[in-house]
Amino acid sequence: MPDSSISRRAALLALGAATAPLLGACADSPPAPSTARTSGGPVPSTGGGTTSSATPSPSLTPSATPTPRKTFVGDFRLPPVQNGLAPVVTRVTTKQPVVFLTIDDGVVKTQESLDLLDEYGYPATLFLTKSAIAGNPDFFKKFQARGDRIQNHTISHNTSMVNESYEYQLGEVTGMQAYIKRHYGTTPTLFRPPGGAYSNAMRTAVAAAGLKAVIDWECKANAGRMDYQVGNGLRPGDICLMHFRPEFKRDLAAFHQAQKASGLTVVRLEEFLGI
Repeated sequence: MPDSSISRRAALLALGAATAPLLGACADSPPAPSTARTSGGPVPSTGGGTTSSATPSPSLTPSATPTPRKTFVGDFRLPPVQNGLAPVVTRVTTKQPVVFLTIDDGVVKTQESLDLLDEYGYPATLFLTKSAIAGNPDFFKKFQARGDRIQNHTISHNTSMVNESYEYQLGEVTGMQAYIKRHYGTTPTLFRPPGGAYSNAMRTAVAAAGLKAVIDWECKANAGRMDYQVGNGLRPGDICLMHFRPEFKRDLAAFHQAQKASGLTVVRLEEFLGI
């Protein structure tokens, strides 16, 4: 294959209590295609690339009262499937001051991750993998209840999937489509490649499975810091990658700090795309 400023409550002595806002930091290793990826454009890729890293900051506790969500009218049209190839989107081309938070895999399942998203008021798109969530798939129904969408991140998260046969790739995609439909009652419309690398064979499999696009990224929150493939801060339309990992709190803190610094608003990817 997408808002971070964290605050911490400090109890004060005397007659009242005051809140002291603080910021935090966090990131995972996103792939950059061998050829430049353009938003919505069908560009073949095999992964890997260099990124710039923002200075990490301490992780903090968010405010209990999130700012009400703004609404934005999407000004980006998702390209259609052409010649049997699903389009690839790494960043949404938009004039709107928005950024998108996407969270992958589903290995670590804690109530804290849900609480933090609620406290920040962040909508998210979840790209889940069967091998990561099979032990407790019902956990993610809590995210569904807050409006987050569950999308396709394959059955096994094989990061070498791009090198496998078309039949193998199609099975990974269609198998996860069926799994999500069975457990969550919805049919994914978006696909994220394991590790981010994709090929025409994969794009063909994604289209054949009925999905609308391959979603990659150009920024990520990982290990308590932000990493960027382009520039050194969030840009309008950026799709940011995170994971359900032990460092979730620090990663979300880093994203929050970057989001506040950018002045962008986190909106749900599917809603902005109108799908």
